[in-house]
Parts: sequence; structure tokens; C-alpha cells
Amino acid sequence: MHREDFEMLKDGIIYFDNGATTLKPRVLSEAISDYYNHYSANAHRGDYDISLKVDSMYEHTRELVKDFIGANSAKEIIFTSGATASLNQIIFGYFKQILKEDEEVLITKSEHASNVLPWFEMNANVKYIPLDDDFKVTLENVEKSITDKTKVISIAETTNVIGDVRDIKKITELAHKKGIYVLVDGAQSVPHMKIDVQNLDVDFLVFSAHKMCGPTGVGVLYGKEKYLNQMIPLNFGGGMNSSFEPDGTRIYHEIPTLFEAGTPNIAGVIGFGKIIEYLNSISMEKIQVYEKELRDYLIKRLKEIDDVIIYNENSESSIVTFNKKDIFSQDLAIYLNKYNICVRAGNHCAKILKGEIGIKNTCRISLYFYNTKEEIDALIKALKNPDIKREII
Repeated sequence: MHREDFEMLKDGIIYFDNGATTLKPRVLSEAISDYYNHYSANAHRGDYDISLKVDSMYEHTRELVKDFIGANSAKEIIFTSGATASLNQIIFGYFKQILKEDEEVLITKSEHASNVLPWFEMNANVKYIPLDDDFKVTLENVEKSITDKTKVISIAETTNVIGDVRDIKKITELAHKKGIYVLVDGAQSVPHMKIDVQNLDVDFLVFSAHKMCGPTGVGVLYGKEKYLNQMIPLNFGGGMNSSFEPDGTRIYHEIPTLFEAGTPNIAGVIGFGKIIEYLNSISMEKIQVYEKELRDYLIKRLKEIDDVIIYNENSESSIVTFNKKDIFSQDLAIYLNKYNICVRAGNHCAKILKGEIGIKNTCRISLYFYNTKEEIDALIKALKNPDIKREII
């Protein structure tokens, strides 16, 4: 699907590491080059034509993001350097201010480091929602984990190793009945399915552009306006203030500009706008359907190999985590690289998951809409190679 848009695919590469970052279509490099070559001024700084064009393009992307995730207002869209920066801004800029010492934060042991370490660093009272036998989060387990001290549920909509898709709408309904905030890591879900934050009713959502064909160094922080107005910036400087005086008097801008101090990744944000238009032209619904077809095919083919262990066969996303018996995951990844097949090996920034699945390192295949069944067939052929262990040695 749309493979002709990706220059890297012309080199014969089989790219199955889309959970780490995705390939980029030509429209992105064209948009970024156009900015650097033809109107490379700063944003929100000048009163001349090319600067005003930058302002218009930059803010147009904000509107596109608002519509892409169904936000109520463009004020609720803040640009950051990535999902990690967005999570840190929310956790330290908002929740650190309001959480009492005995109040609890619910996460899971399958969360990404960026949704674990900030909570540890602020010494939050972290509790874990148990995972079921498929390493998934059930509404029943969420409900059982909630106490009268629970203040925040902070979880991924789709996890990056198990690939389970959580029912965020039902979780949010349950949480809000009990006065609990819901913070959602959408890094692995927003690129693969249609998201509507108003329908989900989440309080905060974060995601990264580079995991959805966009540039690195651009992230999105969505928050309900009433909460963003109470959040404290972590960065202070040019662009986010109206004035400041020698006696320390200062007046800051309102949201979202309040949280975008300094010169942003202008080229990246403008390029990201073109990517959102590109994904809209394909349709997120079509992407989701196609990826499911690919995943089902991949699982079917992997199960043909007796010594392949699949850790998340029953998950719903395009992430498939596996190992081949008696072969270290990194060794297998290096072997597959000989065939121009790119997979991720390691713990995938989910280091506390090992106690749940019983192993530290795994191989991960993460699919996207430009992958094909023929590429999966090439993977299976390499995994079935009777000389695989000799080639690894």
C-alpha cells in the first residue's frame, strides 16, 4: 500500500521496526526542503512576508492535529520534541503540583520507560494494574486495582512489546466516575487507528510524529483546556512571554504558546502537517484494517515454525513479539539483517515487563501500511533456513 511513496523501499530493505520509528514518504522531505530553501524564517517572531508564512504553516499543522485526534480546540495542542517530552511535561508540570503524598498512580508493568521513569523520579506512589494470562489489561483488573487513594491512571493505549490494545473509553468512564485522571500514551496507537479524544474523554494524550511517517523531534501533547491552564511550563524563555521587567515581574502567554518556549522544530512541524494530510488521504480506518490482515498472516506463517515462540499471539495491534528457541534475540536480528530484514531485538524500553513474560530480550516485528505479505514470506524463509545456527555462529 503506497510503497511507491517511500524512497528507502527502492533499496530492497524489508523494514519491520515501525514501532521504533517509521519510514518517511517523499512528501515529508519535500515539505522540509521547501521550508529551508524558500521561507526559512523563525515562527511568531517577524512582521515580514516569509515570517508570516511560517506562522501560517506552523499554526495550520496545529489545526490539522486538532482535527486528526478530534480535539475541541487548537489551544489543546502543544508541540514538543516527542512523546517522552510530552509525558515529562504533564507529569512534572501538572501532576507533581496536585498529587498528594499518599495518592496513587496506576500504571502497568508493560509500559514504556517514558511512562514509568518520570513517575519514579517524582517519587509518586506507583501501583501496578495486574496483567491477565495474555499480558493484557482488562477492565476488571483496572477496577480491582482502584482504591480510594487512586488519583491517576497512566497507561498506553497500545503497548510497544505485547501490542495489546486497551479499551481506553471504558477505562476512562470508570476512572472519571471515581474522580481519577486518565493520561494516555498514544505513541503506538495514534499512528495505526482513528483516535477521537473527545469520544474517549481522556484528560491527556501524547504521541510522536516520527512513529507515523513524520519527522523526528516533533511530539504532541494534548490536554483538556481546563487542565492545561493549570499546568506549569518546564521551559522558560523567548516566545512564551509577553513581557518581563528588572524587578522580576513577568507576563506569560496563554496556552498553547505558554509551553513552546524557544525556537521550535519549525521545519518538522510544517512537515508533520503534510504527513497528517497524507495519512488522511489514505484513511486511518483503511490502515487499521490492512494492518490486521498483515498481522493475521504473519502469525499464521510464524506458527509454521516449530521452534518459534510467540509471546503475544492474541494481541490486536500490528506488533508481534517472538523468539527462536536457543538463539539469542540480538543474534537473530543480526542474522536477519544479512537478508535486509530489519527487526528490533532487546527489551524495547519496557524493562520491567521481563518479570511478567519470563524473559528479558525478545525480537519484535512491528508492521505498517507499506509492509506486504511478500515481505513476511521472505522473513519466514529466512527463519526456516536449516543452516540458521551455523550462519549465526
